[in-house]
Amino acid sequence: MRIIEKMKQYFKKKNLSTMNNRKKVGIILFTTSIGLFFLFVMRLSYIVIVGNVAGTSLEAKTEALYQGSEVIKAKRGTIYDRNGVAIAEDATSYSMYVVLNDSYVTGDGKILYAEKKNFEKIAEVVSSELDGKVKKKTVIETLQNASDLELKQTNIPNAKNITLQQKQSIEKKLEKQKLAGVYFDEHQSRIYPNGTFASHFIGYADVQTDKETEKEELRGKLGLELIYDDILKGKDGKATFQNDNYQNPLPGTAAEVKPAEQGKDVYTTLDSRLQSYLEQLMDDAWKDTKAQDLTAVLMEAKTGEIVAMSQRPSFNPETKEEFSDEDFIWENLFVQDKYEPGSTMKVFTTAAGIEYGVFDPNETYSTEPYKLYDATINDWDLGANHSVLTMRQALSWSSNIGMVRLEQKMPDRWQRYLKEFGFGRSTYSGLVDEKKGDLPEDNIVSQAMSSFGQAIDVTQFQMLQGFTAISNDGQMLKPQIVKKIVNPTNKEEIVTQPEVVGHPISANTAQTVREYMRATVEDSEYGTAYGAYELPGYHISAKTGTAEIAKDGNYLKGQSDYLYSIVTMFPSEDPKYVLYLTLKRPETNDTSAMKQIANPLMKRAMDLYDVDLVEGSNEVSTERVTVQDYRNLETDTAAEDAQKRGLSAIVIGNGDKIEKQSIKNGKKVMSQEKLLLLTNGENRYMPDVSGWSKADLIKLGELLDVKVTFEGEGYCVDQSVAAFEPLADQELTFTLQEN
Repeated sequence: MRIIEKMKQYFKKKNLSTMNNRKKVGIILFTTSIGLFFLFVMRLSYIVIVGNVAGTSLEAKTEALYQGSEVIKAKRGTIYDRNGVAIAEDATSYSMYVVLNDSYVTGDGKILYAEKKNFEKIAEVVSSELDGKVKKKTVIETLQNASDLELKQTNIPNAKNITLQQKQSIEKKLEKQKLAGVYFDEHQSRIYPNGTFASHFIGYADVQTDKETEKEELRGKLGLELIYDDILKGKDGKATFQNDNYQNPLPGTAAEVKPAEQGKDVYTTLDSRLQSYLEQLMDDAWKDTKAQDLTAVLMEAKTGEIVAMSQRPSFNPETKEEFSDEDFIWENLFVQDKYEPGSTMKVFTTAAGIEYGVFDPNETYSTEPYKLYDATINDWDLGANHSVLTMRQALSWSSNIGMVRLEQKMPDRWQRYLKEFGFGRSTYSGLVDEKKGDLPEDNIVSQAMSSFGQAIDVTQFQMLQGFTAISNDGQMLKPQIVKKIVNPTNKEEIVTQPEVVGHPISANTAQTVREYMRATVEDSEYGTAYGAYELPGYHISAKTGTAEIAKDGNYLKGQSDYLYSIVTMFPSEDPKYVLYLTLKRPETNDTSAMKQIANPLMKRAMDLYDVDLVEGSNEVSTERVTVQDYRNLETDTAAEDAQKRGLSAIVIGNGDKIEKQSIKNGKKVMSQEKLLLLTNGENRYMPDVSGWSKADLIKLGELLDVKVTFEGEGYCVDQSVAAFEPLADQELTFTLQEN
């Protein structure tokens, strides 16, 4: 009781009656409400004035809600022949999908989805316009199944690769019947209007899905399409537009933010008139011979430009049907196939002997078997037809014994001539996975056998490069495959110029060899191809070859287990073209198919020569090239990239990586500027610097860190260290002379 009394007295004393408590609570609630109201007003005013909540812009959020965007696809550059005829170009195809989401309507209530009652009508339109590729029943079943599963949209099976004409026709019919819900996705595609046309060289591009972005991209997969992919593909742009409340694009609100950068166009050195004709000739020869493979390449003698190039088997980049054949050859045989060339190598042996001063055209020798240590050298006819030959007849009669006798007079010098003619190193053509070939092993027999084309592995581009020294009066030219690269936006060009890569022989030697080669087709007694290869109104220089094929360390012994070849230079006195053909393991040893290619192609080439075959050869570059940093890159990768960018890459050394370069990365220079690339390792040889400018020779000295002195002014005509001699730390002296 005392406690209760005390509590009553306390409340009475404090005036804490029920009525008073209610008044106090009311005051507190009213005061709190007024405070919160003013706080809300202040916060709202801040948001309205500043437009920012927790660091997030309301304006940006609103804009994002009502703003859509799409990628503007860059047009892939076109690949042309030398005269501007398209070989590979962009096209657009479409795939179809149908929207079934019944909330997909415009702000004014217009239906944009496919209604169930219209499924059959939609199927009728689609199937009739796609030429039977999509059946009406399939479309109806697809739409019904998707509707039953309550899918928002569905793709129509096989409704892909739709042309623009088909798309427009479908849209027109649907609009006429007031059918909604059918839409199209746009896809890039690539067309090759010429079909099978230097296919391994040009290659192909296909649509690929990027794993990170999940976006479709057209990417090069083979040949030039792969090599020049970064140049051809360009850069995509971006466009924005306004959406309505339902996220549908509002017509007329598109605004381009970032335009696409179109891919650059690549002009090859091919002439479509000669290339198309060659493809026809190759088809006929391929059917007749049923060979393992067949190749033919036509090159301008004065520029090194490849004007026609084909191999069999080949493929049509449009259909790609040949890819399903398990025996299909993916390699570009001109640079990726190493082989023993056989007797066409004798052209170089004869040239080396004449240049070195050990060739006597009237010297006679016996064609009886020639014993060289543990090897016996025989002629192809075992001496049955001619027991005695002169050295001049050795070339046209294709005598192995004659070539070995010649090589024995210059054994060490012959090995250096092989390097000077470009064997044992890449031509740096820029084509994928180019092989370097193999020089003879370091023994007397192998080195001697290389004089008639055995015990040495070469590529066709190496052979072509060497042949230019014979056809071009001693100046050896690099095979060229790209004429120019053009930026379609500003019309700036990088133009490829002829590139001299050596001077292994003199003009007199080259002219003499071409004269001796004429006997191959003109000498009725000693010419191995007498009367077979003809060019009406002209003399031609030629050399045939029949090479054994090595496999697993032994030579095949079948009746037709040979690589047959022919090189022609025409007209003989002043060659305009070099033609080289190979025929590997035909069903029979009948080689007449090669002349069925060579003779009409040579005639067609000369008929076109005076028309406009070399039109535009005086073009000059208008775009400067930015030098990249090639240090520590693989040698082949660096050289190929430099060439692709329009520089003339000179590799010094046999190392696998680049150690130093003559021009600093980031510097802009004119295209075709010499870029010297020094490799790692100790095997470094002096390059052939004939015709180099004083500035380039100074760069060479700085790169090698050696002192350089000059005699005279102008361009280099002599060098103190011979080409392909080992480089040490010695001083280099160059004799210069004005042109």
